[in-house]
Amino acid sequence: MSTIPQHISKQFDHELEEIRSSVLNMGGLVEKQLTDALRALTESDIALAEVVLDKEGRVNSFEVSIDEECAKILARRQPAAGDLRLVMAVIKTITDLERIGDEAQKIAKMALELAEKSAPPRSYYIGINAMGTLVRTMLHDALDSFARIDSREALVTAGKEPESDEQYGAMLRQLVTYMMEDPRSIGSVIDAVWVARALERIGDHARNICEYVIYFVEGKDVRHISIEQMEEEVQSGKSA
Repeated sequence: MSTIPQHISKQFDHELEEIRSSVLNMGGLVEKQLTDALRALTESDIALAEVVLDKEGRVNSFEVSIDEECAKILARRQPAAGDLRLVMAVIKTITDLERIGDEAQKIAKMALELAEKSAPPRSYYIGINAMGTLVRTMLHDALDSFARIDSREALVTAGKEPESDEQYGAMLRQLVTYMMEDPRSIGSVIDAVWVARALERIGDHARNICEYVIYFVEGKDVRHISIEQMEEEVQSGKSA
């Protein structure tokens, strides 16, 4: 686990800590949005789905506010090295958090639509619950690695992303089987596929956040490489 270097200017330290804190607050809101959206879907809770949709503006406001603060730091402080990597990691992280919020909105909207139809078989939700639990855990752990500035934890969390892809594929196969067995289920199956796709994307965004943590801590860009290669990069950074 690393720490943010201290500077002669205490105000600069305060500014950097403020943007980190804001990212974690935004992350907490997005994590709650996802949890509530999944609960609204599986429990056909219309009121909870509407709460999720009503909070969309707060997530967007966080992104705009943090982005503005980062722009001010870049202009006033002209950060270099680790400070610059932190600001860049923050800018990229809030973009992924905003997109996770968008996916949570889609799930909440689907919860409202499904609540107006005849309820789909409960078996539809088995895969959704399992995948939802996985991507929620990934998001939580990604944010924890950001809070702790821990590249090792980020690596472990990023390594769970292939599992979310596998669950997504398994859900699609299961849903196609339902559709083939009962053509009347086509509408509900398509709705469930959209939810599964949203969860798969959330897993991708959680991995992205982990990659930004590794970039900040290790100074290495680990996008678009395998988990094994990422581990080599982190290990080489630890031994340097």
